[in-house]
Amino acid sequence: MTTQTSTEGGTTPVPAMAATIAHRVLVNYRVDPDVTRSLLPRSLRPQLVAGSAVAGVCLIHLTAVRPAWFAPAVGHRSRNAAHRIAVEWDTADGPRTGVYIPRRHSSSRLVRLVGGRVFPGTHSPAEVTFDATRDDLAVRVDASDLRVRVAGRRGPGIPFHSRLFESIEDSSAFFQKDAVGWSPTRSGMLEGLRLDTDAWRVEPLAVIDLSSTFFKTLPAGAAEFDHALLMRDVPTRWSSVSEPAPAA
Repeated sequence: MTTQTSTEGGTTPVPAMAATIAHRVLVNYRVDPDVTRSLLPRSLRPQLVAGSAVAGVCLIHLTAVRPAWFAPAVGHRSRNAAHRIAVEWDTADGPRTGVYIPRRHSSSRLVRLVGGRVFPGTHSPAEVTFDATRDDLAVRVDASDLRVRVAGRRGPGIPFHSRLFESIEDSSAFFQKDAVGWSPTRSGMLEGLRLDTDAWRVEPLAVIDLSSTFFKTLPAGAAEFDHALLMRDVPTRWSSVSEPAPAA
């Protein structure tokens, strides 16, 4: 299977990729809509939930990263971080929803090499570590321009608390629907990446320690932590987006 993405030089076929999500943490914030608009390209606007924009950081540990037709036993490992904002934009067929990803970081040299060149998504270098036990999970991201710390408890009986969503089912549905992510290219245009899985499932993560320099740089009180979700052992596929990109 191949998909296509638009570049300044024309349209280039890109292979679909597959991987297994060993751990994926979605740390979600309520953000002031006006502040959020200042972070977006002019063609995108924030999705609003209960009067707030929704933004956060996706921390992901992937195993068996490979072209989609390869066997799962073959592949590369990578640990990545992506700060993201839930957005919507207009198309000829009506409004669409997805996410805008202004910052991507990866501990993998291969991901940094091919990202934005062979496959959508330009990544900056970072040290990304996952420390997991049966009951606890801690993730650290250290880069020259970014620092993230997340620690939480997981497992049966962890309650779900959120001011954005009434239930974990509502939260899960909100994030599952937004399979397309747009991020800036090296030249400032937007390129799309689509995530699909037939085994979407999330559980609450009870966060006990959290910091992100991305959100700390926003005006005081503009961003407040809301809730965190955890995905584990989920097969997934990535492909470039064939639809026209919104204007940057």
